[in-house]
Amino acid sequence: MTRPELQVGRVLRSSTRSFTIGCAVMQPDIPAFGSFVRANGPTDNSLIYGLIYDVSTQDDLFVRQFITADTPDEVVLDQRRNRQVPIEVSILTVGCGDGETIRQCLPPQPPVTLDWLYVCSNEEIERFTARTDFFRLVLEARDAPTDELLAACLRIAAAVRPEHAQRPFLIEAGRELARLLAADPMRLEGLLLRLRSW
Repeated sequence: MTRPELQVGRVLRSSTRSFTIGCAVMQPDIPAFGSFVRANGPTDNSLIYGLIYDVSTQDDLFVRQFITADTPDEVVLDQRRNRQVPIEVSILTVGCGDGETIRQCLPPQPPVTLDWLYVCSNEEIERFTARTDFFRLVLEARDAPTDELLAACLRIAAAVRPEHAQRPFLIEAGRELARLLAADPMRLEGLLLRLRSW
């Protein structure tokens, strides 16, 4: 039996390089920093793949009032469950596809507002990370904490593989990083240390 797809939230705003979704509340099974996700593209059968690089909880008028008041726990819990302002999850775009093929490049068009964002399955993650072309997209991103993001997504990608394949995957990823960051040994060392600590 296949599990139903986990919907994270709906697209609030988007560009070719990144997009932001809104969701009501962060449940334990909602993905976090470094998670692989996908959204439908604007055309039939088009998919856009991304990595979560930021989760932001904005305040609202109710929260501001509760901060200074002696608020009962049940009111706080109700406010968390029934937020008036969505939690915003920012995604860096790292690929696109048509359901058959996956390309690790920026899509021709971003996702459309109010479309759903889904968690990638383990199989999708393994398939997506069989290539390393997306490393450059992450390393060159302007608004994301790129080194932390790349290390986090590689740890996730290793964890979905069989145990005997995890270490070889990380070694191969380290080799590709060494090639891409040959001119920046300090940055390379920091990234490899993050991977090694996993």
